[in-house]
Amino acid sequence: MGYRSDYLSIGSGVAGLYFAIQAARSGASVSIVTKKGAEESNTHYAQGGIATVFGDDDSIEAHIRDTLEAGSGLCDAAVVETTVRAGPRRVEDLLKLGVRFSREEDGRLSLGREGGHSHHRVVHADDWTGRELVRRLLEAARAEERVTFFEDHQAIDLIVDSDGHCRGAWVEAGTRVARTHGGIQAFEASVTLLATGGAGGIFANTTNPSVATGDGIAMAYRAGATVANMEFVQFHPTALAHPEGGTYLISEGLRGYGAVVVNHEGEAFVERQLRGGSLATRDVVARAIVAEMKNSGKECVYLDVTGKDPDETRRRFPNIYRTCRDLGIDMTLDPIPVTPAAHYLCGGVRTDVNGQTDVPGLYAAGEVAHTGLHGANRLASNSLLEGLVFGARAAEHAVSDMDLCRKGR
Repeated sequence: MGYRSDYLSIGSGVAGLYFAIQAARSGASVSIVTKKGAEESNTHYAQGGIATVFGDDDSIEAHIRDTLEAGSGLCDAAVVETTVRAGPRRVEDLLKLGVRFSREEDGRLSLGREGGHSHHRVVHADDWTGRELVRRLLEAARAEERVTFFEDHQAIDLIVDSDGHCRGAWVEAGTRVARTHGGIQAFEASVTLLATGGAGGIFANTTNPSVATGDGIAMAYRAGATVANMEFVQFHPTALAHPEGGTYLISEGLRGYGAVVVNHEGEAFVERQLRGGSLATRDVVARAIVAEMKNSGKECVYLDVTGKDPDETRRRFPNIYRTCRDLGIDMTLDPIPVTPAAHYLCGGVRTDVNGQTDVPGLYAAGEVAHTGLHGANRLASNSLLEGLVFGARAAEHAVSDMDLCRKGR
């Protein structure tokens, strides 16, 4: 038994869901395959937000400049400009879809600031932006009659014909559904999108969920797609260092709010060492923390937000506050123990500005892809932005691919 649809999205994070919604709007049928529940993805755990230009004192040029600087000179400047310019439109679309972003008392969108950003430009939903995005995008996708979800289904390889054209994927049903749906099945499609996320699971310490195992990159490589810059793995400087807390991410938004990285003596060493201090880009802050840990012989440093108003801290960061409190840490009274952890893969399946790989019929968007946006180091909150922009561009461009496939049958 097999399945047939116009489009196949492998993955249900921001890129896969937004792609499916855009494709369904164009009249195409879409199958979404996801190896666990549809809610489970890297997107679901994203705390920070979406970097985009909305502030009166901000500019597209400033966001472009910040992105290029964070990428250590290895970004594709044209891709950076395309992505940044598309950001406001994508956020406006999310607002129309009903995503509940945080707002100031006067009703304006609340704009956070994170490491490497010269302005407040991070649109967010408190400190659980990813959860809110997934909630609303899932609702929107499930409301589309042309979108069908296949949860607990693991894509194991791409289907490539004798002409080298991707025609879908071989998919294995999980134990929950195998009894009624069988084992390995062909999911055929004119256009296939890889939206499988990154590969944090290969590291002992990672902020990623267990689903981030690099499946999409491996499948694309076996199908003949080019994979690029896999050495560029971003380590987030502030993951929770607690024996019972795993490596829970402590959002960069907390530093944008005023938290400071300190050592065991309470010295704000990052402020002294780095231009930009605690709000320097992630790569340099993480390196400074690792150097401090090695020099001191300690297993962590601390993120100190005790100087801020406790009520405001609890209001702005309810999720982080509750998580720390449950582990016996009151972040309004005591610094949070933190350590760097593998967070984001800047390399991946190489695509063009439309998300198209060098395998006909195969697209990639989100963390699985290497678009050239991030260079050697991603600017904070540019990941959800990239997923939205390239999910939409892939859906728009894939219409022509689908038409060609139909004519070729």
